[in-house]
Amino acid sequence: MTRPVRLIVVGLGARARIWLSVIDAREDVILAGLVDPSEDARKNAAQRYPNLPVSNDLAALVATVKADAVLLVTPPGGRETQIEAAIASGLHIIAEKPLADSVVLAERYVAAAEAAGLHLIVGLNFRYLPVTIALRDLLASGRIGKAAFARFTYERWRDGTLPRLNKYPLTMDQPMLWEQSIHHFDLMRFVYAQEPVRIYARTFNPEWSMYRGDANVSALIEFDQGMIVNYQGTWQGGVDRLDFEWRTDCSDGVALQREMFGDLVAATRTEPEYSTVPLAPLEPWITDATALLAMIANALHGRAAPECTGRDHLLSLRMLDACIRSSETGQPVTLGDPGS
Repeated sequence: MTRPVRLIVVGLGARARIWLSVIDAREDVILAGLVDPSEDARKNAAQRYPNLPVSNDLAALVATVKADAVLLVTPPGGRETQIEAAIASGLHIIAEKPLADSVVLAERYVAAAEAAGLHLIVGLNFRYLPVTIALRDLLASGRIGKAAFARFTYERWRDGTLPRLNKYPLTMDQPMLWEQSIHHFDLMRFVYAQEPVRIYARTFNPEWSMYRGDANVSALIEFDQGMIVNYQGTWQGGVDRLDFEWRTDCSDGVALQREMFGDLVAATRTEPEYSTVPLAPLEPWITDATALLAMIANALHGRAAPECTGRDHLLSLRMLDACIRSSETGQPVTLGDPGS
């Protein structure tokens, strides 16, 4: 493919504004159409893009426009018709994480796309943060030895009623797992280059939680090369701020990420103080989305193999499912067991 990738964006909420911004900045990706069920969202889109077709129905739009792929910036629940319409029209699929709100549905989507010979890519933008890349490179370099165990904490007061945030997590089952922990679990797999084999977890909800489903997750995760991660995540912490810390202890030192978007430091065992690990420049949400879109463009143009594939994403989704089953049974879950 030498011409620009023609992309239909489905869902025009908060996250879509970032996507539209980075798409507009590229020459090898162009918009072919926009879809949203909200009349107000469609009117706003028509004002911004007066020459683009705007619809409330993806199946109707793909019948009238030429496109190469769809970008689903929609809630994970209820994507069946969108996935079906894309595959029926031979369109590649890019979907915001998580791909679905159940492992069974996600497996069905992946199988259908593969059977049709289409790419299915999941928007795991945190892989493309400069701090993520630097942490992975640091651990792979051997400078601080072999990674052995880690503590990953994400403690936040997330007011799900704020106008700028999507509202569907308020009524989801397991919103912390499906909407936030999915990023963290994918980062563990990506940075450590290991796969989980056993998870012991508890999910729960504090009495003051505004979320119907569990907003807290505690998990002990064992990986196939011996790595063990102690994970604590919450959306309903007792103070209105985000506290993030990801510490990885290695045979010869420690790596410590102290902020979600940066502040990476490291020390060997004999060093009395941490030293700062240099990071590439970052504009939060834009830098990572830009890099993610570049990967997508390269994949759809055939210049490189796709990353963040639906097949790979299933491995992270099964971690979520294992957490749920472990919490329900009070027992550890081995990945690969029936139902895991």
